[in-house]
Amino acid sequence: MFIGDVVGEPGRRGLVATLPTLRERYSPDLIVANGENSAGGVGINERTARQLLDAGIDVLTTGNHVYRHRDVYGYLDGTDRVVRPANYLPSNPGRGYTVVEKAGLRWGIANLSGNVFMNAGRSAFRTADEVLSELKGKADLIMFDIHAEVTSEKIGLGWYLDGRALAVIGTHTHVPTADARVLPKGTAYVTDVGMTGARGGVIGVRREQVIERFLTEMPVKFETADEDVWVMGCLVESRDDGLARSIELIMLPVS
Repeated sequence: MFIGDVVGEPGRRGLVATLPTLRERYSPDLIVANGENSAGGVGINERTARQLLDAGIDVLTTGNHVYRHRDVYGYLDGTDRVVRPANYLPSNPGRGYTVVEKAGLRWGIANLSGNVFMNAGRSAFRTADEVLSELKGKADLIMFDIHAEVTSEKIGLGWYLDGRALAVIGTHTHVPTADARVLPKGTAYVTDVGMTGARGGVIGVRREQVIERFLTEMPVKFETADEDVWVMGCLVESRDDGLARSIELIMLPVS
């Protein structure tokens, strides 16, 4: 199971409250969530990471806001349960992929950043090749979180990795897309799984603040929205050969 971008306290609280329902309904062997907006709606810190991991998330992926809070740098270097984009510079804090053993399998979880309109040190496509090479013989199932702005870049990466990874799952825009499918060679793909946060705002921000920004073209301090919280993500079922049998979108309102 993969959970889309967790936005601020409403997203964290909603996910923690909904996890028992998700477990009962889907019985996932592994749960991965994107937590890069879990701290105040922008970035991640050790406290928010630990809250999500302690609640039952196995691995957290991140994205372009991962370094917003400097106090997380040391934590990223010391944990193998939170990953940052693998195509950032090797000198950057943290790691780009990890391997988790659970349910009798070795799960390779990798994070990538898009290159179009985003600052990543290296090519997402070339780095994906490197990650697959490094994980050869070390992981039975491999999934990528591609945190990117441009849909064409995500779709291109999906086709590029088709047949070489269990799943390529898109994050970042906070808006779920309707193109979840298993590609012809067996890789589950979706352009964006959406966010875990308040649909009553604008991609997780209070709507009146975003509207003011558009109307005035002036700086506006953004705050995390808390109305109409939903958990969004997807469930991927694997085959014995490490590729995908199915992918199902998850969109669940928080009671």
